Amino acid sequence: MSYQPSVLLSPHHDGSELYVSNSAPTIGQRVVLKVRVPHSYTFEKSFIRIYEDGEPRSYELALVSKGHTEDWYQVEIPIVNTHTLYRFVFVSRDRYDWLNAFGLSDHDVHTNNDFQIVAVPANPEWIKSSIFYQIFPDRFAKSAHTYPIPDWAHPRDWNELPRGRSEFTSSELYGGDIVGVEEHLDHIRDLGVTGIYFTPFFPSRSNHRYDASSFTEVDPILGGNKALFSLVKKANRYGIRIMGDLTSNHCGAGHPWLAKAKKSKSAKERTYFYWDKSVKHGYVGWWGLASLPKLNFNSAALKKEMYKGKNSIVRKWISPPFGMSGWRIDVGNMTGRLGADDLHDEVMHGIRQAMDETNPDAWLVAENGDFVASDLNGLGWHGAMNYQGFMRPVWNWLNRNSEIGGGFQGLPFEMPQISGQQLINSMKQFNASVPWRSVTASMVLLDSHDTARFRTVVKGDVASHLSAMTMVLTYPGVPSIFAGDEIGLEGSWGEDGRRTINWEDRSQWDHTFMGDVRQLISIRKGNDGLINGGLRWLAAEKDFILYLRESKKQSVLVFVSRKGVNVKIDLSEFGLQVTQVLYGQTVTGSKFSIKSKEATRGIWVVTP
Repeated sequence: MSYQPSVLLSPHHDGSELYVSNSAPTIGQRVVLKVRVPHSYTFEKSFIRIYEDGEPRSYELALVSKGHTEDWYQVEIPIVNTHTLYRFVFVSRDRYDWLNAFGLSDHDVHTNNDFQIVAVPANPEWIKSSIFYQIFPDRFAKSAHTYPIPDWAHPRDWNELPRGRSEFTSSELYGGDIVGVEEHLDHIRDLGVTGIYFTPFFPSRSNHRYDASSFTEVDPILGGNKALFSLVKKANRYGIRIMGDLTSNHCGAGHPWLAKAKKSKSAKERTYFYWDKSVKHGYVGWWGLASLPKLNFNSAALKKEMYKGKNSIVRKWISPPFGMSGWRIDVGNMTGRLGADDLHDEVMHGIRQAMDETNPDAWLVAENGDFVASDLNGLGWHGAMNYQGFMRPVWNWLNRNSEIGGGFQGLPFEMPQISGQQLINSMKQFNASVPWRSVTASMVLLDSHDTARFRTVVKGDVASHLSAMTMVLTYPGVPSIFAGDEIGLEGSWGEDGRRTINWEDRSQWDHTFMGDVRQLISIRKGNDGLINGGLRWLAAEKDFILYLRESKKQSVLVFVSRKGVNVKIDLSEFGLQVTQVLYGQTVTGSKFSIKSKEATRGIWVVTP
């Protein structure tokens, strides 16, 4: 049995180039904003409501072009403040509707979901067309180099699986190193990715290295600075950028800062930490852990050490001699926060300022397992790892393994299975609360070193995994693929998912899936609609979704289902037709059918 979805026809505006003439203006400039309105939606007048110095102002929209199925309206506004909040209202004799970043509402709405323009320089241009590849250094590849085994480590054979939750969870050492990454850089280049995001590479007393015992050098058992410099040089030749991972919230118990602080109460390092006589180790640890001393940014000396000083940690690694292209900030949401102390915004803005001054082309993205909208207001992190606005809803829509649910998602219950409409509403909630520039600068991911592998989330169903990968590589933001996902690695939780890649015997690799991932990456990099396009939802059903990415040069239509479907799609109401198949289902014209016995997908170029 086939059925036709209800299309989502309503006025539309987003922060992309089709609708906003300048997304990074300076104060005093004027910006043209456009809205498209379908003929089926009627009204008498329309206005924009903006805030100038906190006071609401309204300007009427003018009709600028008429089409076969929709008309375009526009208004020019002054940029008065750093943040310009705005929404549109459509007025009829007996009703008025508000259009904000969440969508159309027939009731009054709050400014929390207003569209936003931020009058600061644009985010790095290169991230728009980037695809990142996340590497956990101990597990990607092991070179023939030998290194002394640290006293904390329990060595494992390369192709053994992690033991699971035990006393050895953070001490299992497989011996992956940066030399090994360079030796397999061709694999990364052949996938088509353009960036590598390394989880920490600093010396530590664990395999995850989030307990840094130094921020001044690369861990010698990873090959040291020499190995990193060699990798950066080769990666640059391949057009691949390198991004590091910094723990601004804490360091490790083995850090010299803590040793100096314990030795002398008059040491400047004493001010770097919070002290608590009620606990055995005498200082505050992140989540009470003695291994992770919490950093105290009331200390001017610490701020200088971390980001303010000329040779500070933040600045050093993104400067030309070191060649890093940005930072991912670990637990960015907790940095600078403890009890009554809330220095979070000061530290976040200080890190951003240091990066802007040292390397304005560097990308700053934070881990926010959950999410506070003000962190992404354009003045702090460029973006976040989009767990809440992408990964979580995608898991909840596509999962076949609900037991995995709680854990990293921060929820004390199993994953629900939501509908396509709930999926879209979840994504809209995230997108509506931050500027468009922050959406497109956020990392889009299916999993990471902290989560289950997505192949396990869908219980090995390759078709569902492909549907999810299609979304990662067609959705606004910077796609990030956890190393090994492309060959179908599994894992039920963070450490279990940090499995090694068997480079010697590739018989267990999912080569067909890897070919699809390679093709999807190529599509993402080669189509302007996916690089610069906005986001318009066209259909949201229980088991499938349909969305449009439109730039000035191209419109790309994406269909994704989570199970077998038999559906008829009619694009005539949008005045569109499929003219080119980029991937998946072969269709053409404005009316077509999609029939499949399993999860399926399609990416098509559409034209009027």
